[in-house]
Amino acid sequence: MPSVQPSVSSLTKQAGIRSRFFSFFFAGLLAAIGSLSPVPPLRAAQQRQPEIMPLSQVKPGMKGIAYTIFAGDTVEPMDLVVIGILPNLIGPKQDIILVELRGAKVEHSGVVAGMSGSPVYIDGKLVGALSLKFGSFVKEPLGGVTPIEQMLEVHPEPMKAGAPPPSADGTTDLSDAVEQSVAEIPSPKQYPVPSEWTQRAGIGSGAAMMQIETPLIFSGVKPEVFNHFAGQLTAYGMVAAPGGTTAPQSDDAKIKAGDMVGMVLVNGDLSLAASCTITLITGDRVYVCGHPLFGLGSVEMPMARGRVLATLSSAQDSTKIVNAGGVIGTVTEDRTTAVMGRMGAGPKMIPMELTVVTPTQERNFHFGLMNNPKITPLLVGIATMNGLTGNTVYGEGTTLRLTGEIQIAGHSPVMIENMFAPTDVFVPDGTQVTAIVQNIFFRIFSNPYEAAKIDRVSLRVESLPERRSATIESAWAEKSEVQPGEELNIKVLLRPYRGAPFIQEVPIRIPPQAARGTTLRIQVSDSDQLNRASRAFTFGPQGRLSGLEQLITLLNRERRNNRVYVTLLQPTPTLLVEDKELPNAPASQINILDQRRSAGNSLLLRESMAGEWSAPLNRVVTGLYSLTVTVK
Repeated sequence: MPSVQPSVSSLTKQAGIRSRFFSFFFAGLLAAIGSLSPVPPLRAAQQRQPEIMPLSQVKPGMKGIAYTIFAGDTVEPMDLVVIGILPNLIGPKQDIILVELRGAKVEHSGVVAGMSGSPVYIDGKLVGALSLKFGSFVKEPLGGVTPIEQMLEVHPEPMKAGAPPPSADGTTDLSDAVEQSVAEIPSPKQYPVPSEWTQRAGIGSGAAMMQIETPLIFSGVKPEVFNHFAGQLTAYGMVAAPGGTTAPQSDDAKIKAGDMVGMVLVNGDLSLAASCTITLITGDRVYVCGHPLFGLGSVEMPMARGRVLATLSSAQDSTKIVNAGGVIGTVTEDRTTAVMGRMGAGPKMIPMELTVVTPTQERNFHFGLMNNPKITPLLVGIATMNGLTGNTVYGEGTTLRLTGEIQIAGHSPVMIENMFAPTDVFVPDGTQVTAIVQNIFFRIFSNPYEAAKIDRVSLRVESLPERRSATIESAWAEKSEVQPGEELNIKVLLRPYRGAPFIQEVPIRIPPQAARGTTLRIQVSDSDQLNRASRAFTFGPQGRLSGLEQLITLLNRERRNNRVYVTLLQPTPTLLVEDKELPNAPASQINILDQRRSAGNSLLLRESMAGEWSAPLNRVVTGLYSLTVTVK
């Protein structure tokens, strides 16, 4: 009996019926599952402003879900249960919700660096952001949640154009500047948890909570360079993490809660970016972290897309490995309970150029630096040291000659020039170059007169063979008695490193008005001794300049360390008013000016500088020697 084959039209009709049936069936099934889910999908939450659960409604035992990324761009849920509320844990009226995270992944990794900002929902309402954890070596998935109400207290504020915190006189000595800048670095904050709560959480008494570490993604940075500055960064709750940068993509700005963003500190031939998870997007505002980054208040730093490569589990500190993508906006607020950014264009970075030259080749580097009085000097140091030591043309045991300029809007440029001989200290020779550049920036940014707007930084470092240094051993004059207006040769004995001593002559002239019978002091010194003396006498504890331009003048006037200096001092009083010297001032004039001057902007010295001379040497000079001559 022949078989009956259905027609093509009947098959098509039956397939259509089956297709519609299964479509309706699965649509109904998904709708039913969605109605049973206690937490709305994040995609739906992005279509409307999520409903917020006030802290007053959060109770122990409540179950919820936190969202984060472990790898790729997939936002994954983590179950959690509320243990309780820790009142005033991080400050007045700044409560924390203590939670236990549950799930195979988080129980394996613990609370991971980079989870800061992971949004937490209870009964479909946004509660806050995961922000705290217990210390290192604690893998129990216990965390602290910053209430969303406290995060939303961070509002956009206009950047204040006022001056940075005042310094004593804007003329901090270089070594003092290092100590001062390090002294200002905060210690990592810990928040002790009452024993009743640690018992509930099942951990030992005396435990404390701390910020979840922020992965600081570095690319193109030598580990030795990063370690050199690590203490200044880890104090802010950051942990070094491998990563890099990716080319901007068309969907970089298509972000949602649970995704990651990077706060860019440096870009260009090296990259530094701190990464956090997005808690909430409302309008063009993006709330992340649930804790501060640096706690700087109003800021301007690029906000970039963060793309998670993987999560690295560790018994000490687990962390996300993140790449920084294209810039999608500007971080404008860095506050206690949240970091907030605005979608759109990124801010202007400070362009920095570094050229490293050896007798055989030349390398050029370009960086963009975040502009902030507290952080930029540190970033300048990282960029300088890494650009100098982190390339194939650099080698230890050579003398480095530094030149360059810092262009400041509305002001004269700051000119940089110095030489640095290698030392026997077990640190990279480039550290000396880094210190001088970093501290010039510190002095500019810490001035009490106005906020310095840096337009551009250009540096050039030449590597010269051998250790080119010399020490002043002694000095003498051709005669001990001189006439007014007479020229006198000062002979300086210098001993170079592993070389034969040599004599350098420096001709000076006795002032024609020098009084007969006067004893003049001749000081032979290096630049550092003379610069220190000038700052100590001219701008003492109460000394003040009149503005940033005068500070720039003072910086440009400082002596260079590849010269030997001879200074002639006479025993007559000098009145110093701001940055002006009034030598040989008559007593009547001193009394009048002394009565009129305001406190803190002038100083009376017992000696007057009658002249200053120097001789260039293609080596770093150190040492001090004094002698006297009598005017007959």
